[in-house]
Amino acid sequence: MKPMKKSARFDAAAFAFRLDAHSGVPVYRQLIDQVQGAISSGALASGDQLPTVRQVAVDLAINPNTVLRAYREMEIRGTLDTQQGTGTFIADKDDRRSQYSDAERERMLTQLVDEFASRAGAAGFTVKQLIKALRELRPE
Repeated sequence: MKPMKKSARFDAAAFAFRLDAHSGVPVYRQLIDQVQGAISSGALASGDQLPTVRQVAVDLAINPNTVLRAYREMEIRGTLDTQQGTGTFIADKDDRRSQYSDAERERMLTQLVDEFASRAGAAGFTVKQLIKALRELRPE
C-alpha cells in the first residue's frame, strides 16, 4: 500500500457534504454518491482526507452511525482508506480500478448509465441535457 498524502486538516472549502431531504435517497447513500461524484469530477483525489465521522454528523445534524455506515461501505468498495489515529482518505486510484475486471467495470458503467438516464428521464430531462450537464461537470 502506498502512503497517503496526509493533510493536517480537512479543507472544508474544497469539498462539503450536503443533504437533500426531499430526494428520497437515504442519507448514507447521498454521502457515498457525493464522494464518488467528487472523485469523478476531480474535486477529490487519491490521498485527500475526508472530515471525521463526528464532524460530518455534527455539520449535517445526523446520527454518526449513518456517516459510519457510508464510510464503511466506501472502505469495503476500496474507495476510502481509514488509517487509525490519522484519518480517512481517498484510496489510491490504481487500487480502486484494479478491484474489478474490465468486463465488470463495463457492466457497472452500463448499469450506472441506465439508472442515471432513467432517473433523469423521470424528472423530465432529455439525453441532450444530460450530456451537456456532464460535459460542464468535467470538461475534457
